[in-house]
Amino acid sequence: SCEVFFAKDPLKIVRAQGQYMFDENGKKYLDCINNVAHVGHCHPHVTKAATKQMELLNTNSRFLHDNLVQYAQRLTATLPEKLSVCYFVNSGSEANDLALRLARQYRGHQDVITLD
Repeated sequence: SCEVFFAKDPLKIVRAQGQYMFDENGKKYLDCINNVAHVGHCHPHVTKAATKQMELLNTNSRFLHDNLVQYAQRLTATLPEKLSVCYFVNSGSEANDLALRLARQYRGHQDVITLD
């Protein structure tokens, strides 16, 4: 059940900038699918910060690091008091899985309604 949703006319995307992606022929597409809508592709501030961090340490959140704690504190400071816990995950799939597990634990129900 896993198939490419544009199989009849596949896109070969070779680069991106801001909110646009470009195919191998230079045709520009508005990116409404990927997880970049908040800052866009290749945002200079983000790439600079990522480069700086990767020059120091490039790992995931399974290891302790002060930056994780500082980021969690900064993030939760912007939220209502009841939202005071952060869970850092690797992907949207992990985030969905964790949200489902937390909801089931909290409510004590196993039923789920999803949109297709």
